Amino acid sequence: MRIVGFICLLLVLCMSCGKSDYDHRGKTPLVELDGNFLYREDLQRVQPQNLSKDDSLLFARHYIRNWAEDILLYQQAQQNVSDDAEIEKLVSNYRKSLIIHAYQQALLQERLAERLTEEELLEYYTDNVEAFKAESPLVRGLFIKVPLTAPQLSQVRQWYKSERQDAVEHLEKYSLQHAVKYEYFYDRWMSAAEIGGWLPLKELNMDDFLKKNHHVELKDTAFWYFLNISEYIRTGEQLPYEVARLHVRDMLLNRRQVEFMNQVKSDLYREASDDGKIKYFEN
Repeated sequence: MRIVGFICLLLVLCMSCGKSDYDHRGKTPLVELDGNFLYREDLQRVQPQNLSKDDSLLFARHYIRNWAEDILLYQQAQQNVSDDAEIEKLVSNYRKSLIIHAYQQALLQERLAERLTEEELLEYYTDNVEAFKAESPLVRGLFIKVPLTAPQLSQVRQWYKSERQDAVEHLEKYSLQHAVKYEYFYDRWMSAAEIGGWLPLKELNMDDFLKKNHHVELKDTAFWYFLNISEYIRTGEQLPYEVARLHVRDMLLNRRQVEFMNQVKSDLYREASDDGKIKYFEN
């Protein structure tokens, strides 16, 4: 009964708000409090999907209650906070920062929209190569996990250690029928921590592990684990360009953005000085 009554109340509020001369700009008012309106579209935008009718109504009631309480608290605060000048100063500074940020973003999007070339990225990487070090170990290789009862294990032991095309093809065909997990990553760098998570080992230090192991064969009560490490990069070692490329791009783009905005501000200052807009007063 309460739910039905609440729905009726919302409908009445909608009808009463609809009769107002206030321009709602095409939105459907749900609730009004001292000239503040909550619209159906605003409520629908924040309401979670796939709620039952009862849960949807409960969410609406709580949202409307919080909306009204915020307005009432703000009104009460306005009556009791006396230092309006300081607040207005903070609001003005914040508004200025937002406007400057929006303008900067618009300028950057307009002026720096063109893509950085591969030559520019590679040149920046070469000139700043010491800035690109591995923060954690990376590996290239191959991994396969099979049940203890899997057939042809002696051949698997030969195939997984070899990077020859025929050995890889044999292993790929074998994995389709027998492997629980198969990963080929000779052609890309992967996080060593992620690879270590595939192995039945706890508290594994991958930097130390990579120094001692290139061909790994492990088993537990159910599976065999085979890992071949073809290349690895330990923590602190130089990142190859293909790994560092995205970081290079971000750094170069950020530098160009800073340089561009500094130039914009410098040009504005020079123009204002030339036009006599900046006036200095002596004591």
